[in-house]
Parts: sequence; C-alpha cells; structure tokens
Amino acid sequence: MIAKEGFPFVFGALAVFIILVIFPVKLLIFLSLLCGVFFLWFFRDPERSIPPFKDIMVSPADGKVVEALETEYEGREVTKISVFMNVFNVHVNRMPIGGELTAITHKPGKFLAADKPEASYENEQNIIDISTQYGDVTVKQVAGLLARRTVCNAKVGEKLPVGERFGIIKFSSRVEVFVPKGFDICVKSGDIVKAGESVIAKYIG
Repeated sequence: MIAKEGFPFVFGALAVFIILVIFPVKLLIFLSLLCGVFFLWFFRDPERSIPPFKDIMVSPADGKVVEALETEYEGREVTKISVFMNVFNVHVNRMPIGGELTAITHKPGKFLAADKPEASYENEQNIIDISTQYGDVTVKQVAGLLARRTVCNAKVGEKLPVGERFGIIKFSSRVEVFVPKGFDICVKSGDIVKAGESVIAKYIG
C-alpha cells in the first residue's frame, strides 16, 4: 500500500520517465526512474499489528526515541516522548491511544533539524489534542530540515482507535506524545520503535 500523499510525487516522476522514453536522454531516464522508485518506497504504508492489550499507548511513528522526560505542558504534568524519523523510516503516523480529536492547531515555524530538542517548539508543527479515558493526550507532528509539510488527515470530532492512521510527515521529521500522569513509560532515549506496534507506555493508575 502507498500513502495517498505520495501519489503526486510518484506519478510526477513516472510522467517524466515516460516523456524521456519518448525523447531519450539516458541519464535523465535513469534519474527519473530512480526518483519514481524512491518515492514508491518512501511513501510505503505497511499494515501493522496493533497490540491486543488494554491500557496501553503505542508509538505514533517509526524511528528512534530521542527524548523521554518528565515535564510540564499546558499546565499538565506529563512525560514527553519524542520520536525522530529519518528518511529511511515509514512516515505514516498512527494514533498512540484511542480517543476523540478535540483540536488540531497548525503552528508556523522554522525548519531546524528534527532531532534537535529546540525543534520541538521552534519548528513548524501540527498540534493534535485528544480526549481519552485516561485524560488529555497531545501529539505533535513536527517538521524538520527536509520535511516541509506535516499532514493530519483526521478531523476534529473524530473518534479513532489506537493504532489508526491519522497523518503523515513528508521526509525526515519528528513526532511527540505528551503522556499524562498514571502511565508507566516503557521506552527510553535511543530505543527504536514502530508506529502502531511498539508499546511506549502502560496505564497503571
């Protein structure tokens, strides 16, 4: 399966390839075909096996955990878990927990390297607020040095289950989850996680 956000890139590269086949220029033909193959691979959207457990939170993104720290966010005591996606990771984002989307806010900003801590508050981002049975959870899609577009396909008022697709970030970037009190954190900085599959927190009350 291919994420729909990748269609313009894939079809654009293939269109150039077809034109160059008709009017051959060997190097350009090779480069256009290479681009088409890369976009097909980059925008892959594999199925995931959502853990069949209650009271868990899963990773919203594929990549490397670069932060797992206790902090305060919007007056709430939370644990912030940040996952950095490099260009080789799947970039489709999934719900870390089931709940209702109560707000989606786009915040313009910079395009610093997404693995840097300051990217969390300085970069362009989508801020997604989710009402859950465990309290309010916030997810951030943060743009990066190469990622210039964050996409949230879900809508305010939608109720989505844990592991459901909700968006994508084009090229390397960062996704963050602000986990409320009552959860035991299951990951640490340096861990490699998969969207929808890796358990990052368990509710212990």
